[in-house]
Amino acid sequence: MTRIHVLDDATINKIAAGEVVERPASVVKELVENAMDAGATAVEVEIMGGGTSFIRVTDNGRGMTGEDARAAILRHATSKIAAASDLETIATLGFRGEALPTIASVSHFSLLTRQAADDLGTRVDISGGGTPMIEDAGCAVGTSVRVEDLFFNTPARKKFLKTNATEAGKISDYVIRLALSRPDIAFRFINNNRMTIMTAGDGDLARTIGSIYGGDAASALIPLDFYDDAADIRITGYISKPSLIRSSRAWQTYIVNGRTIQNRAIAKAIDNVYRSLVPKMGFPLAVIVITVPQRTIDVNVHPQKTEMKFEDEGRIFKAVYKAVLDAIRG
Repeated sequence: MTRIHVLDDATINKIAAGEVVERPASVVKELVENAMDAGATAVEVEIMGGGTSFIRVTDNGRGMTGEDARAAILRHATSKIAAASDLETIATLGFRGEALPTIASVSHFSLLTRQAADDLGTRVDISGGGTPMIEDAGCAVGTSVRVEDLFFNTPARKKFLKTNATEAGKISDYVIRLALSRPDIAFRFINNNRMTIMTAGDGDLARTIGSIYGGDAASALIPLDFYDDAADIRITGYISKPSLIRSSRAWQTYIVNGRTIQNRAIAKAIDNVYRSLVPKMGFPLAVIVITVPQRTIDVNVHPQKTEMKFEDEGRIFKAVYKAVLDAIRG
């Protein structure tokens, strides 16, 4: 009898959930990115209990047909790519086809979706990766995903979560970064029945920053506008005056080709400019929007897609440094 065997789908999904769904904020990020990819102009995120007891993400995007809704809950089922070569020109935030089945494997999951051309929508209910219950249902155009009792069947993962307030803060951070990456989408974040974030969705990044961080922050913004012709790198966005600094990088968002990422080179470039200007330690508010040729980056680095490989990270560092320095000098 062989000792090596292929794992069943339920076990595979739970293992994948450990990479894709690290905490409630990971669930919100995946679901909101799906909504953004679906062409939504309004996205509402509602949570209870730090996201462990209840998460609901509702959008007014194009929705799905019944057939697509059935396929969406299958592992590695996606409408974003068809072949490995598509990763070189990927324009969507999602592409792995892992989020929905892995979330459904560690929660009580419900999806409600409808396209404008359909009279009825589709409802999909899954509990802990069990057999899906699929039926027709009346609903608005778009998609609404409800996730309850997250990690109820993986107690080891649930044990390592922080307090509800900390987990809610992580979710808020993700919503803020996604809202800043798409000022043309109206975002609403409701935490324990209290509206904490609301943006207009009018496409004005400065107004979106003001909606999130307040009027004082908005009045201290310096616009960025830089272009490296040789490398085809465009940098826009805003950075705060040296008079407005914070004790951490919490108010810094880096957006590359529409995707919010974490990157040490970008952070270091900003630091190097401000260390020569501000005698005390601190970090400015920054929303750095970078556009590069898609072929020069690799987004398929980590399941959570928060990291990105650059063809020439040194060139990115120099471009950000020059963009910030020119703006501050001006």
